[in-house]
Amino acid sequence: MQNLPTSQARNLKQGGFTLIELMIVVAIIGVLAAIAIPQYQNYVARSQASEALTITSGVRADIAEYYALNGKMPDSASKLKAAAGEAASNNDLDISGRYVEKVRYSDKKIKATFADESALKGAIMYVAPAADNLANGWECSWASGGSFTDGKDSWLPSGCKE
Repeated sequence: MQNLPTSQARNLKQGGFTLIELMIVVAIIGVLAAIAIPQYQNYVARSQASEALTITSGVRADIAEYYALNGKMPDSASKLKAAAGEAASNNDLDISGRYVEKVRYSDKKIKATFADESALKGAIMYVAPAADNLANGWECSWASGGSFTDGKDSWLPSGCKE
């Protein structure tokens, strides 16, 4: 067996990461996760809220047509359905989506209730004419009270912000 000089033997030690270096990497990942997770949750909530605005577009068009023909907003879904030639017994509009459980129309507001499977579990979003005038566009708001009270205005779709 050949003997190596002692200076060469010392250079052959194993390399690797120290405990401090690994702890620094874990800390950096923790900070990035602390920033990314809330941003992702906001993104998911906003995208699910935009579904309510999308699936109510037909109802909003029907309301605009009713307003153009009658000069006033319909009071209930039954008036809106009757104008379209449909039978109506309540304010449900028989509209639902992947995240929106049901859509109702009453008190000159479209009310979208989110399903329990969504990030907005149980939330209620109102879509109504801005300043009670269709010429000003549509605005959205969260219902106060109920099981869901964390509705943030940043979660509202950009299509219904003032």
